[in-house]
Amino acid sequence: TQMSLKKLLLKIFLLLIFLIIVIGVAYELFFTYKMNVLGKKVTINPDGYNWMDTIKSLASKESKNNKFSEKDRINILLLGIAGKGKAGQNLTDTIMIASVNLKTNQVAFLSVPRDLLVTIPNSGVQTKINSAYQYGISLNNGDEKKAAEEVKKIISNLTSLNIDYYVILNFDGFTKVIDSVGGVNVMNERDIYDARYPGPNYSYETFELKKGFHHLDGATALKYARERHDDPDGDFGRAKRQQEIMIATKNKVFSARTMVNVFALNDLFNALGDNIRTDISEDEIGDFIELTKKADTNNISNVVLDAWNKDSLLKVSHIFFGGIRAFVLVPRVGNYSEIQDIAQNIFDLNKIKREKDEIGKENATVAIINKSGNSSLPEKIKKLLNENLSYKNVMILSDPVKTTRDETVVYDTKEGIKPFTLNEIVKKIPASASYVLPDYYTKIIENTKTEIVLVLGKDIIERYNMEEDSIEDYRNA
Repeated sequence: TQMSLKKLLLKIFLLLIFLIIVIGVAYELFFTYKMNVLGKKVTINPDGYNWMDTIKSLASKESKNNKFSEKDRINILLLGIAGKGKAGQNLTDTIMIASVNLKTNQVAFLSVPRDLLVTIPNSGVQTKINSAYQYGISLNNGDEKKAAEEVKKIISNLTSLNIDYYVILNFDGFTKVIDSVGGVNVMNERDIYDARYPGPNYSYETFELKKGFHHLDGATALKYARERHDDPDGDFGRAKRQQEIMIATKNKVFSARTMVNVFALNDLFNALGDNIRTDISEDEIGDFIELTKKADTNNISNVVLDAWNKDSLLKVSHIFFGGIRAFVLVPRVGNYSEIQDIAQNIFDLNKIKREKDEIGKENATVAIINKSGNSSLPEKIKKLLNENLSYKNVMILSDPVKTTRDETVVYDTKEGIKPFTLNEIVKKIPASASYVLPDYYTKIIENTKTEIVLVLGKDIIERYNMEEDSIEDYRNA
């Protein structure tokens, strides 16, 4: 009868509702359980874990984490290593800072090249930055947590950013994560043919990928992210591809297709748990999942520190390791100020451009007077101002008295009418500022139209004493 049919349909409807609820509860239990296991696996030296915190964190729409609630920005250091059993297992050939604006959900990536020369904290040892984590493990008797904290200090010193967290992922994890979500899509900008791609047991193999759109599995994506021999931009081109892979993976992980696929989630959690290490605590993982889901990947700011052209913030030099010449990258100016400006303003890079425009409008005439005792220093500073910083009017004035001074000072002879120029020279040379030019220097510049006087002292000799090599030498190394 019609009444019986209605009752049957009602029962079927209620059964479906019941099944949906059961499946939903099972999904939440599975998700929470995997989060529990993941939290225990990935956190280095966990101090105890309450699985209820994860459930509460996932259930709450608002973060209870102080680092999230008290800041406008979170900075996460991402390190990629080969992993146990592979050549150079603890060398961090991927070094990237991922920053998230907590107010706008905007994301920014700053890639640091592996050959950047840095000093290890509390040791004075200079090395390439990709060796810092490995060196820290050796120095701290295998303690990965202390080694990672030291790398955080190095990056913080380099960028003037507070590094809130670190995440270390090995090659196996990279491959398995991408496979767990069914691969990623990329748009390859050029044909790639690398006959010297590192293979197993210190061998070489060929990696080839044509220009255009590709769907990559984990193994191919790893090669795409690591390849550098056939890239005209070398490590810097590789860093751009690594950022591209990260964005594509994030979008795939949080796609509806992945989030409702229990098998894909299970593979994803297993891949992360076995191959990732972090100081993100277990009860913060839920916050991070929400943060990552909200991240705006349509308006990402990407910066790669490089040494390719006159606008690059780094230059090529070399040092000797055990008598062997090794090419390294160093700041083109006498400190990290330009890198720090980029890092601090990565969500508004136009601010840096606006300052450069103002310096161009000021068009100041700068005179260099050498009181450092180093005869080659004035030409190095003039080249920096002319070629890299685009100053048009720079001259070196001779000083008849061959005395030296300890400190570099920049004098503004026009009582502050060229403030942007003065500020840039103070930060980048670096130098202290003064608006009172001593009579001695007044006599030296009296027949010129000098507005800014830069007096070089002995304090910057070491900053500029490294020999500069060509980018061709670096590419062919």
